Amino acid sequence: MSTSIIVRDIDPGDKSWLRREARQIGVSMEELVRRLIHEQRTKTELRPKPSEAFARHFGADHGVDLPPPVRGGYRPISFSDEGEE
Repeated sequence: MSTSIIVRDIDPGDKSWLRREARQIGVSMEELVRRLIHEQRTKTELRPKPSEAFARHFGADHGVDLPPPVRGGYRPISFSDEGEE
């Protein structure tokens, strides 16, 4: 199954760069775009959010209670004694 994507109003400088790069490595412009998209998706899929990485290494499976998430991230943790006020 082949799907075509048409890009309208592409900057002429970008199009000529794409054409040069494709010619240099010996592939069509479409194939070069496919490779660039695949490369970008691979890079972004491998990078977890910092909160996900923290939860994976220090989460409930490892005996650590994480603070509840709030809008914009985690609430700062306070290290004061409960007896002190």
